[in-house]
Amino acid sequence: MAQIPPVASAGLRRVAAIDIGTNSIHLLIAEVDPELQSFSVVLAEKSTTRLGERDPETGDLSAAAIERGFRTLRHCRDLAASHGAEQIVTAATSAVREAPNGKDFLQAVQEQLGLEVDLVSGPEEARLIYLGVLSGMSFGEQPHMIIDIGGGSTELILADSRDSRALTSTRIGAVRLQRDFIREEPLPDERRKFLQAYIQGSLEPAVAQVRAALPAGSKPVLVGTSGTAMALAALAAAEEAKPPLKFQGYRLDRQKVDQIVAKLLAMTPEQRRALSVINERRAEIIVPGVLIMQTAMTMLQADALVVCDRALREGLIVDWMLRQGLLGDRFSFQSSIRQRTVRHLAQSYGVDRAQADRVAELAVSLYDQTRGLLHHDHEYGGYGRQLLWAAAQLHTCGKHINIAAYHKHTWYLIRHGELLGYSQAEHLMVAAIARYHRRGLPKKRHESWQLIEGRDQRRTVASMALLLRLAAALDRRPVPVIAGLEVVPLRDDDGVNGLLISLRSLPPAPGEPPIDLGLERWSLRSCAEVVLEASGFRLRVAGPDGEMVP
Repeated sequence: MAQIPPVASAGLRRVAAIDIGTNSIHLLIAEVDPELQSFSVVLAEKSTTRLGERDPETGDLSAAAIERGFRTLRHCRDLAASHGAEQIVTAATSAVREAPNGKDFLQAVQEQLGLEVDLVSGPEEARLIYLGVLSGMSFGEQPHMIIDIGGGSTELILADSRDSRALTSTRIGAVRLQRDFIREEPLPDERRKFLQAYIQGSLEPAVAQVRAALPAGSKPVLVGTSGTAMALAALAAAEEAKPPLKFQGYRLDRQKVDQIVAKLLAMTPEQRRALSVINERRAEIIVPGVLIMQTAMTMLQADALVVCDRALREGLIVDWMLRQGLLGDRFSFQSSIRQRTVRHLAQSYGVDRAQADRVAELAVSLYDQTRGLLHHDHEYGGYGRQLLWAAAQLHTCGKHINIAAYHKHTWYLIRHGELLGYSQAEHLMVAAIARYHRRGLPKKRHESWQLIEGRDQRRTVASMALLLRLAAALDRRPVPVIAGLEVVPLRDDDGVNGLLISLRSLPPAPGEPPIDLGLERWSLRSCAEVVLEASGFRLRVAGPDGEMVP
């Protein structure tokens, strides 16, 4: 009996994207939420097809490469159909657009497989990469330079959250340079210098275009996408005591990049293939790839590289959403990226959105009223308010696994979930804030605490978790009852600082008695011991008539 393909949940739509690159063909199947104007990745696959290994005489795609491509594309098509994708959007890049028989290949793909492939230009490839990164990182008010080193070309982009300022594509890539320049390895010093000079000369027009479009006095962030950047992150993370689970937002300083490049240049191909953190095919082409990255960083005077795991295939999804009218515009998509990804994750775990909104509103109100008292967030970053809101939205997601010790499950789910627009450190902080909103305070032996690096980040987590604890204590019923709260600083007779919290109830329904907030006051007072231990403040709660209740 034929199996019925799984389809998206009610109101959700599934679409597939295929990126036909020089080295690999990537498939991504996404589930799009029209209401949240966001998408999540259902499945992602990569197959090494090596289309860039063209006939040396004619430059044509070889018969073997075409066969590998057909076999992979047939698999991608069938997999997308089995997952209920309503449409497959496909783009071919450098290798196909440069091959004399590239259009013939695409015509055959359409006739035999029913896949209509868009043969994109270099600037269009850069635009799609920009859309992909835009969907996965928060740009804020800072310009970002994006570098995507592919098999046959390198895209360099200057953009901010409002627009792309420069979209460039240069015909240098890891596969192309490996094929054309590297005859023996380790690479002799003279050959390395020649290759670096060639890379620099090739990149100069693109770098000049980016520099010309860069606002005066600005300090842009350099973002690396795709295989070379991910491999650099994997190699750097392998040296850490606690490597990250994901490389989204992973940061490498220039010194670390230089160290990795030096190590790779000294290795034989066999030694590189023995590296467990990169695959065998990446090991073959990584030397020219990292030399492009290192040279670009030098020319752009970049002191660090931030990794983004979204690129062209995610850009194809965003572009599809734009063409379907599912996004107002790409800039509104960027401006609300953090809120949308948090809500998407909360929805995935069945979080009660109304209850989460109430807790988040109370938490933010406490944040605003206890500045300089329960927290000094403005003194060491000032981003705790956003992290607090995210943690409040997600603090009950652990109930999706088990109600018992759900705060621990919450930490695990947030840590392993996808939070776009947050750096790696911020992602861990959101998880930890949610983790410590109930039960014990942070302890050195806790993994969730060990992963928070630096005194300032730990201060932020501890103080935001305390605020979330108070907010969650005030929302114990299935319906809203609190209209607002007020926090007043006190000083007790013995000189200990205190805080008096007064609650206002919502107006009762017609004909109903006033709402008794005794449960909320009791719940709030139960936090007094933890508040004193964590902050040194005595928590006082005002009674229904405004008097202080012991």
